[in-house]
Amino acid sequence: MTAQANLTALAQLCGIFDRFVDLDGVTRPTNPDTYRALLRANGLAVGTEAEVRDTLEHLRAGQQARIIPPELVMTCDVPYTLPCPFAAEWYVVLEGQTVVFAEGHARDDIHLPALPMGVHTLSVRQGASDATCVVICAPARTPMLPDVAGVPRVWGVVAGLYGVQFDRNAGLGDFEDLARLAEIFGPQGAAFLGINPVHALGWAAGDVISPYSPTHRGFLNTQHIAMASDHAPAAGDLIDYAHHNTHHRAALQAAYQRFQDHAAQADHAALARFTQEGGTALQDFARFESLSVDLGQDWRMWPADLRTPDLARQGALPDGAGFHIWLQWMADTQLEQAQRRACESGMALGLYLDLAVGARLDGAEAWGAGDTLAAGVALGAPPDHLSPAGQNWQLAAYAPLQLAAAQYAPLRQVLRAAMRHCGVLRIDHALGMNRSYWIPEDGSPGGYIRQPFQSLMAIITLEAHRAGTLIVGEDLGLVPDGFRDTMAAKGFYGYTVLQYEKTPKGTFRDPQTVRPQSLACFGTHDTPTIAGFWAGEDIGWWHKLGWIDDASRTKATQQRDDEKADLLGTTVADLARHDAADLRDTAHRTLGEGPAALAAVQLDDILGVKAAQNLPGTIDAHPNWRRKTPVPLDEMTDTPEIAKTARIMSQAGRGGPKTDI
Repeated sequence: MTAQANLTALAQLCGIFDRFVDLDGVTRPTNPDTYRALLRANGLAVGTEAEVRDTLEHLRAGQQARIIPPELVMTCDVPYTLPCPFAAEWYVVLEGQTVVFAEGHARDDIHLPALPMGVHTLSVRQGASDATCVVICAPARTPMLPDVAGVPRVWGVVAGLYGVQFDRNAGLGDFEDLARLAEIFGPQGAAFLGINPVHALGWAAGDVISPYSPTHRGFLNTQHIAMASDHAPAAGDLIDYAHHNTHHRAALQAAYQRFQDHAAQADHAALARFTQEGGTALQDFARFESLSVDLGQDWRMWPADLRTPDLARQGALPDGAGFHIWLQWMADTQLEQAQRRACESGMALGLYLDLAVGARLDGAEAWGAGDTLAAGVALGAPPDHLSPAGQNWQLAAYAPLQLAAAQYAPLRQVLRAAMRHCGVLRIDHALGMNRSYWIPEDGSPGGYIRQPFQSLMAIITLEAHRAGTLIVGEDLGLVPDGFRDTMAAKGFYGYTVLQYEKTPKGTFRDPQTVRPQSLACFGTHDTPTIAGFWAGEDIGWWHKLGWIDDASRTKATQQRDDEKADLLGTTVADLARHDAADLRDTAHRTLGEGPAALAAVQLDDILGVKAAQNLPGTIDAHPNWRRKTPVPLDEMTDTPEIAKTARIMSQAGRGGPKTDI
């Protein structure tokens, strides 16, 4: 084989796509530099033609020598037959156990008995050869709405927690505000309250504000811990994170000192239980947070003997680690209370939380990932309707083979934490479970790499059943053929955004034809609000940033008028008789009357907010994640638009307030 043929064969063996079709239908071939960069990211030697050839031969030999597959997905409590064309001894050890659960002698097939949920280990001996197989045993599907709530269709509200304003916080919404917001909408008939991710951003990363750029998805953002504050929020329409952090952190440190000096024995015992349950993962996170204060947030710049948890564990926990463990306990306790109060308010599902697609390359999750981290690449997306310039999220990616070899332990810790206190979990960019777009740090073009789709769905299904959580997979963008059907068959709810539900002719689809097994909404945090859609705010920003020229702006504005008329069921000439409030009520009625199991309305839309929360592809050019909610929390109860939205949903048969409104 030629050198190029070897490189192509190795890339194919490792699941790297040789091409992809972009949003405009153009085929984008993967070039050799991208092949090499993505192969290096998987820990493979490909620096020379000889290394490529040797690596290919080694992997092929390993595949041929295996007597059983490295991984097996089976349905729990259902027997399974694994082909085994030779005599062999086998045994199964269940997750977390050391004793043999089942064993036998195979003559032609291995007949595995019904196994409980978990990630188990199958060991096989054939002559002098030994092999192990990771057995992912999960239910056939994730929990479904009728199973959990006893009804086929519900509605809920989504909001940016950071923007909630109340006179008792210092400018950033917190977990107490979250509970109170749920107590406003629960009595109105809402079944869930959704918020942005509340993952940890990092104590030493004070300049990071995007909830989708966490340091670790398995721990919580301590900025949202509710604290009594005598400091008023900074003036202005935008959140001053620096002002908030200065006063909030001082209050947290003072509260921790009071806890150490005066806390009741029961509180100390509760913290001790939390610490024990958190185990090594919690200790490693606290160690990272403490070290980052002195060494900086980017662990890649730390001394060599501290760049992995294994090395760092050789020393005692830093003095500050106890503070960061206490912070996580406080955040976890308050989020748990918010979920309890949401359910007590009448919400059938309670909180609807969001799992970011990844964690920052310089953060705690990447530090703790070890060999499971894909080296020298970042997660991103090619150009699509969310961002015509494409996106580099600067987030860490897990290498498929290494993650599987670790029995998905880092991912499972993240999932368990994300589902711990919610009734619904949204998985951001769920397409990444099937294939991920990796952008090399060396400047090579990005490319797609296949992920263990069936295994990842099984892992999520397993954890969802243990938590009793519904799963929504955000499936926007360049969707592979069959992806949505496969997800639906496993019980995942899709993500239907009315702004994007169009026919090939460019008109909006009949809303009665949207996927019943989905969460439907008009827009997301990455799209214009309804008022912004009406005013063309997104088009204005694209023009301001130079993404479209004058002619394109005029064309887009004309197309937007057509879209508004289409949504309202009127003509462009008649738009002058309508306004954004009319579009809002029409959109909410459409959502309510549609077949989607979950209908979500944005708090911003209820309140008539024009500005978007985030503009994909920007960081500082647009005020992302800085906008305050215009109506203070204590005034929302009297907001007539909330009652109107509840009435629309009630009339659509999605549940309403207990009393007439």
